[in-house]
Order: sequence, then C-alpha cells, then structure tokens
Amino acid sequence: MDNHQNNTNILQSKTHFEILDGLRGVAALAVVIFHFMEWVYEPAENFIGHGFLAVDFFFCLSGFVIGYAYDDRLSKMGVLEFFKARLIRLHPLVILGSVLGLLAFLFDPFGGHPEQYSAGKIIITFVCSLLLIPFPTIADRSFNLFSFNAPAWSLFWEYLANVIYAFILHRLKRGYLLLLTVVAAFTLCGVSYRSGNLLGGWSGPTFLDGGARIAYSFSAGLLIYRSDWIIKNKLGFIGIAFLLLLAFISPSSKWDWFIEPLIVIFYFPMLVALGAGAFLNSSLKRFCVFLGRLSYPLYMTHYAALWMYGNYYLANKPGTSQLTVIIVTSVIVLAGFAYLVMKIYDTPLRNHLNRRRTKQSTKAS
Repeated sequence: MDNHQNNTNILQSKTHFEILDGLRGVAALAVVIFHFMEWVYEPAENFIGHGFLAVDFFFCLSGFVIGYAYDDRLSKMGVLEFFKARLIRLHPLVILGSVLGLLAFLFDPFGGHPEQYSAGKIIITFVCSLLLIPFPTIADRSFNLFSFNAPAWSLFWEYLANVIYAFILHRLKRGYLLLLTVVAAFTLCGVSYRSGNLLGGWSGPTFLDGGARIAYSFSAGLLIYRSDWIIKNKLGFIGIAFLLLLAFISPSSKWDWFIEPLIVIFYFPMLVALGAGAFLNSSLKRFCVFLGRLSYPLYMTHYAALWMYGNYYLANKPGTSQLTVIIVTSVIVLAGFAYLVMKIYDTPLRNHLNRRRTKQSTKAS
C-alpha cells in the first residue's frame, strides 16, 4: 500500500471532534452577522460587536486540528504532500470567493466606482486575490488586503502558519512551543494595547496585527493538542456553543484592549479543550458535522454580498425594522448559497483533486 493511502486510512480511523465542527459553524455565522451589523452600528451599539473574534477562535481550532491530523504523519507523508493536501482543502474557495468579489465590484447595482480604476489595476488586484498575495490598493474596498474577498486576509495567515508548521512547529518540542505561545501572548497584548482592540489584520495599515493574532491562537491550539488538555464534560454542543456566543456578544467598552486578549488567550483555548472533551448527544451529531462543513464555504463566499448591502445601506438608510428583515433574510440566503457551493463546487472539486493526488502518489511509489 502506498504512503498516501496509508496516511488516509490513519486519518480516517481517528476520532472526529464533531462538537468542534459545530462550533466552527457557529463562529462562521457570528462573523457573517457581525459584518452586516458593523455597517450600521458602532461597536458599543452592536449586539455582536465582538463577532470578529471568531477569527481568533478559527485560528485556535486550526492549530488543534492541524496538530491532531498531521503531527504523527507529516514526516511519513512529506512536506510536499502536506502542502498539496492543504491547498486542495482551502484554495478552491479562495478562487471562488475572488471571482464573486470581482463580480460584485464590477456589477454592484447599489453603488461603487469601478470606472475609477484602470483595467490593469483591477486585473492585478484579482490575480493577487487568486494567489493570496496581499494588495491593499482599492479605496472603494477600504484598502483591504484582498479587495475582492475581504475575509481572505485570515487565509493568508492560515497558509503562512501551515508553512511554519511544516518546517518548524512540527519538529518543535512541547517546551519550546509553550515558550513560543507565551511570547506570542505578550505580543498580542501589546498589539491590543497599542490599537485599543484586536480588530486589525485585514487592511494594509494593520497588516502585522494579523500575524500577532494567528501566532498566539494557532500555537495555543497546537499546544492544547500536544499537551492533551482535553476537558471531559457533559456541557454538550448546546452548552459550549452558548459559551462561545457569550464571547461574541460581550459588550464593547473602553476596556476592549484588556478584555479582548483575555478572551483570546484564555477563554477560547478553554472552549477548544471543552469542545474536544464534551459528550455529544447522538441526535446532534449530523447537525454539528453539517455546520462544520458549511462554515468555510459561508466564510469565503459571503462578503461579495456585504459590499452590495453596504452600498445599499449608505444610499437608502433603511429603518431598523427594514434592516432586520434584510439582515435575517440575507443570512439565510447566504447560508443556502454556501450550501449549494459546498455541494456543487467545493466538495466535488476537492474529491476530484484528491483522487488525482492519490493516483499520482501511487504511480510515484
């Protein structure tokens, strides 16, 4: 049996953390709702004003899952196969999100000024988005690192974390990983104190803030796995999802610079440890798996609609009741669209690419 097939069987035989899947879905929905609300309300007035911290939760989950999935098999499968696996898992939606973002930029019925930008600049911006090369030059997109798919900023750091994991963190002993995590925690606190919050990372001026955010959370997730800090409990998915939502709806204040690092440094790792160790009612298993599968397509496809929504809001200033209907309907529609993307595009394409990778690996062996 070739190494690739053997590695696949090993991974499939491992326990699956369905509650963590479900929590990923809850976090993705929180991000989407936060993005709608931030167009209308200042952080102090936004009921989900800390929804952006879902990204830090994603990073922590990623560190845990990458360690769980690859710590014991990366040396066997090799760095190149690891990179292929991660590209197949992540990049199809990077491409689709960029295409949707370009279409929204060119054909937004509610506003925007694509005519102010040369065809060359638009093409370069689009290519950079496809290749995950930061290029924050479009004023109409608030100088996002990725003007045609704003959430891709976190994928850029996710990719970089995967590279560092493959070459360094995979070999790093737990004591050194702990030291790195502590240093990253202090760095995160410094970033929060300087900026007043942990909202940065998505734009050119706040670029390095994203590095501080993933440096801590990814390392912390990896440390949780390697230290076996899994807390057995009976909170179940509903209980832990409620605890996660508390972080997102915690009110903003002048103390955000202090409170947000506490949530990221202590609270989110605790939730990952609880989620990995919680008992899951069998009736919720399929629901958690579904939320987990939906989370990434939803995260990577929703923002094209957000720019159109934002331009509509700025032009029409709808009232609260109308906004409520628009936002609730939009979230449902975007979730449905993400489901279609998952079923029609992402899953079939990834399955096809994985089959090709398996054949190539078999021939090579």
